[in-house]
Amino acid sequence: MLLSPPSRPHRVAVLAFDGMSPFELGCVVEFFGLPRPELDLPWYELAVCAETPEPLRVVGGFTMRAGHGLDVLAAADTVIVPGVADVRGDVSAELAAALRLARSRGARMVSICSGAFALAAAGLLDGRAATTHWRYADLLQQRFPAVEVNPSVLYVDGGDVLTSAGSAAGLDLLIHLVRTDHGPNVANAVARRLVVAPHREGGQAQFIEAAVPPVADDDPVARAMSWALANLARPISVADLAGVAHMSERSFIRHFRRQAGTSPLRWVISQRVAASLPMLESTRAPVEEIGAAVGFESPVTFRHHFTRAMRTSPSAYRRAFGA
Repeated sequence: MLLSPPSRPHRVAVLAFDGMSPFELGCVVEFFGLPRPELDLPWYELAVCAETPEPLRVVGGFTMRAGHGLDVLAAADTVIVPGVADVRGDVSAELAAALRLARSRGARMVSICSGAFALAAAGLLDGRAATTHWRYADLLQQRFPAVEVNPSVLYVDGGDVLTSAGSAAGLDLLIHLVRTDHGPNVANAVARRLVVAPHREGGQAQFIEAAVPPVADDDPVARAMSWALANLARPISVADLAGVAHMSERSFIRHFRRQAGTSPLRWVISQRVAASLPMLESTRAPVEEIGAAVGFESPVTFRHHFTRAMRTSPSAYRRAFGA
């Protein structure tokens, strides 16, 4: 439901800043700044705001000026922060104060990608679940330990404070805002006009680059990992891994957890899921055959572990990423 009085449009303010990427800002402008007379309902009123009236440098080699200052941002009904210039730097005291003032006045606070760092710096994410781009999730958690960072989802709706993952996930959150304000029919109409999906399955896990740790010949745990990667199609037990490492099962589990941060069998499952991805992307083999090829005992087991890890089904993943 819209937060603004019915007598005036819902005011959306988006932050522009020096060094910003134009994509996230452009998405917000496209959603909330473009007139949509075909919908026959009061649309949003958008203001692009900045800390300075001076020209702002934009990634790509051009500059722009924002038409409004932080006073307009603090008075908006919805405030959107589409990123920050430096995820390791501090936001200005003036911006943090404006964000806090907007929230205290009842504004809905929204971030896209690294914009979560600005909301966190203003104290607006303390004690809340939030997300950001998966590359920045660990840093957000380290810098702001009072925030409950979830790196796996496309966005988190906390009601009055919402955060989204990497740049394109901002589209998912912006559609969600329209759906919340105007219902699914309007959201679907906007999505069709933008030629984007009105709802995407899954989360950021689909897009995280899988890294295989380097294998050292003199490291028994790494040697067992290397053996497992070469034998994913066969049944693998802790006893098998411990045998390759020439260690007792108890000792192997302890050393494995300390080195890999998880249990041996959980690690094997994650590697099997990872091994299935290129097969789903580049072949037309049935899902059942792919699951068996990477060592899952049954299609049901494969779908269960795949969905748990990737936040989407194997079939949905193939539709999204298949050649």
